[in-house]
Formats: sequence, C-alpha cells, structure tokens
Amino acid sequence: MADTMSETKVPPPIYTTKYKPHPTEKMKAAQWTGTKSVTVGEVPKPMITAPKDAIVHITHCTICGSDLHMYGGEMNMAMEKGDIMGHEAIGYVEEVGPEVKDFKAGDRVIILPVIACGECDYCQRQEYSLCDKTNPSKEMESLYGHRLSGIFGYSHLTGGYPGNQAEYCRVPNADLVLVKCPEDMPAKKALALADVTDTAWHGCELAEVGEGDVVGVWGCGPIGLSIQRLSLLRGAKKVYAVDVDTKRLAMAESFGMIPVDANKHKPDEYILSVEPHGLDKGIEASGFRSTDSAAHKVMRATGLEGDSADTVSEVIKATRKCGNVALIGDFFFHTNMFPIGMLMEKTITLRGGQLMAQKYYPYLLNLVKEGKYDPSFVFTHEDDFENIPQIYDQQFHHTVPGGLKAVLRTPYGRSLGQ
Repeated sequence: MADTMSETKVPPPIYTTKYKPHPTEKMKAAQWTGTKSVTVGEVPKPMITAPKDAIVHITHCTICGSDLHMYGGEMNMAMEKGDIMGHEAIGYVEEVGPEVKDFKAGDRVIILPVIACGECDYCQRQEYSLCDKTNPSKEMESLYGHRLSGIFGYSHLTGGYPGNQAEYCRVPNADLVLVKCPEDMPAKKALALADVTDTAWHGCELAEVGEGDVVGVWGCGPIGLSIQRLSLLRGAKKVYAVDVDTKRLAMAESFGMIPVDANKHKPDEYILSVEPHGLDKGIEASGFRSTDSAAHKVMRATGLEGDSADTVSEVIKATRKCGNVALIGDFFFHTNMFPIGMLMEKTITLRGGQLMAQKYYPYLLNLVKEGKYDPSFVFTHEDDFENIPQIYDQQFHHTVPGGLKAVLRTPYGRSLGQ
C-alpha cells in the first residue's frame, strides 16, 4: 500500500539518470573522491540515452558555492566516489536525439542547472525546480515528503545526474534545459547566466524586491553581490550588504551598497539602529555553513543539527513587520533554536527554494544582450579546466584571485580561442 501511494503521489521519472558510456571515446571530468577531494579523471564520454537528449561539448565551466557543500563533506551521505561534479557550463551542441526540436549540432548553448520535464503540474506553472518527473530519489522523498527536480552534478538527492565540470555533458530534455547563446556574447557573461544570475534573480523574486524597497542581503559572494546589484536594478532604494570578508564588502560598496561588517557589528542590531522601521526585504545568501554563535557551532560539530539558524534569525529580526524574507543559501537538513515566534508574531513571509531557471528566460538573456546588466563581474580569475582541484580548494577557503569565482576553460574552449 505504501509503495502504491508513493507512486500515485509522485509519478515515476520519465528521464533516465543513467550514464550511458561511449564504448571507445573518453573525456576528462571533475570527480568527487571524498571530503575536500576532487580529482580530474578520465571517464567514458556520455551518449544519447533518450530521444530528447543532447550531447554538449563544454567550452567553459565553473564551481558554484553549492558545490562546496559536497566538497566540504556536508553531503557525503548523498555522494558516491567518482560522481561527476558541476552544474554551471556553456558549450556547443554536438549531437541531438530524434525528438529535440529547437537545437541542432553546432548551436552555442547555456546549460541550465535544473532538469525539468515541462509536462507535470509544477512545470506547467513554471515552478521548474519542483518538477515531479526528473528525480528518482527515494531518499529525498523520505526527507521532504516529495521529490524536487533533478539537478546536474548535485548529489544523489537530486537524481545523481553526472555534472558538467567535464569535457562533455548529456543534457536530458534539451529543448527545456538548454538556452541558445549568441555567438558574440563573451564567455564570462554567458557562463554567469547559467546559474549565478538566475539564482540571484530568483532570490529577488522570492523576496518580491521592488521599487523603493530597503533591502538587506546577508552574504557578499557571487550570488549575494548579484542579488544586491539586481535589487538596485529592480528599483530598491537602499541595499545593505552583510559579510565578514572586508574585500567583498569593499566590492559591494563600490557597486553602491551600504556595507555592514559583521566583524564589527551584530548585523541585525546595527541595521535596526539606522533603519528603525526595519528592512522591507531580507535575503539570506551566505549558505547553511554560516554560524556565528558558540551554541550552533557546538551543535553542528556534534551532529545535533545539520544547518544553522544564526543568519536566518538575524535576517528575520532586522526585517520589518509584515516584511519578506528569502532563503537562497542552500539549507538541506534541520536546525535548532529557529525563531518561529518572531517569524509568526511579526507576520513575516518566509520563502526559499532552488532557482526556477527556465522561468526567467528569455528575460535575463535579453537583459544582458541589451547591456542593462553585466553579470561577468563574478569571475575574477581565469584558469584551465585541468586545474579544477586547486580551484576547489581556493574557492572553499576564499583565496581565488580577485576574491570571487574562476572561469575554467576546457581544451575545446581553448582550441576555439574563447
């Protein structure tokens, strides 16, 4: 009975997550090999496994902040040695399945992180990251009561799909998961549109950032800075940028934000001292590894909690009554001492969730094409794909040259001079 109910509630996935290896051709790929260990290995090149698939020859990829959860060990229970990492890449279509209608070999494309079917009720409402059909994970269903969408290279909780920190990537349901990219668009702009810009826009959407708002963003990494800049583009009156990294705070200030150094101030108390009314919109973009209090550090170290409520509590306290709070930093597990009373009594709307990437195209692509927004600032370093193990270590420890993200060129990307 339980199995029948489960299958009724969540239809079985129609897109296979299986990696169909090429019988002779090999490729290089970034593989998870344990805590703080990613290596470049040689694996079989993927092949078309379903009629809606495409094979993309990758030119550029990058490391997402959420990849660091797997790298740092927080997601070990959902990883298998040899998993191919990554969900931010661009390249050229090499081959398409017989049911792919909108793409052909030779098209330059952006690969979106979210693998959606386009057919289920959630996809029909453009809630693509909640897709019913592309993630077979029973573990996620057990944890959350439902499965979310599949995501490239993002643990077996999201389907176990091989990622695109590799020379080639199989893209299921290509007509929905790929975006055509102009040939003349610089690689950094195109790559930033794969995930960073979409996720930042999603954060603004969840918080409903609009004209005249006072916004606070916890986190000045690539996503946090992008949320801040897009908040101004959407008409925010003021944007407070919270972080402990003085270089990133200086970057935020150079973009027109009001920096809040969490080394010098308790951010919620400081913001309320200068904005007694509180923030209209508060956005958490620092990630679930962010802890301030000794209590949460002890609980996380001893396994009594998986996530921390420190920054979330600050955001809720600094946000005005009847304001909006959005969670963009990845929270997966559970936390203690969550301020549910403050959330309820202040009538605050709290929202979170993975980006609904497909929903925001072609709008975001046009925004960049028309010169209204340049997302390429998030890439402060360029390197070769083969050096990705070192770049993982640098991003984990915030030592990437320039302080943010590295764009990684594959041998194919280098051969094209891109």
